[in-house]
Amino acid sequence: MEFRQLVAARHMVRRFDPHRPVPRASLHRILDHARRGPSAGFSQGQAFLVLEGPHLRRFLNQAGKTAGNAPLIIVPIANKTAYLDRYAHPDKGYPDRDETTWTMPYWLLDTAMAALLILQTAVDEGLGAWFFALTPHHRPLLHTTFDIPHDHDPIGAIAIGYSAQPHPRDLTTRRRPRDEIIHYGHWGHPLPYDPNDPTPGNDFTKR
Repeated sequence: MEFRQLVAARHMVRRFDPHRPVPRASLHRILDHARRGPSAGFSQGQAFLVLEGPHLRRFLNQAGKTAGNAPLIIVPIANKTAYLDRYAHPDKGYPDRDETTWTMPYWLLDTAMAALLILQTAVDEGLGAWFFALTPHHRPLLHTTFDIPHDHDPIGAIAIGYSAQPHPRDLTTRRRPRDEIIHYGHWGHPLPYDPNDPTPGNDFTKR
């Protein structure tokens, strides 16, 4: 699949075929791509909990979710300590490891980018995927149940499997216009388009 087709095709799938497991080759490729996302200072503070079978059922029972009969769930996890340790090195210059000096929590941002790579790779493998939130009540239970270290923070969960939805919802009328989102050179200035450029009319505008 070409990249532009992949981006246009990606959508959240909430219903899965419970009788078709995720192929091992697809799972390995999904996880390998997730490991290659951006990482501030190459801190590599992401981890991934893979749940199938009884482990998946235990997770869902605690979360009070069905996850659309997905046969597989991946929980992306951010490791803040890896970032504080990395930036305490002399080449970064933050030996006090004070997280308040960070302009934003890049351990969460980088893990979110890894989650997007999981979603996109699932589409490229012919699968569907759904990122969903974890409740404040459920997150500490995850730590206890699956022995997740206290300094590792699950940012959500991704259900993966073969889609059982007939087709994606058409969100064309709900998508905000480009000129409300893209500001060129100054806030409120639209990005100029070449009328001969086919890009504005491609499938990106449909979902």
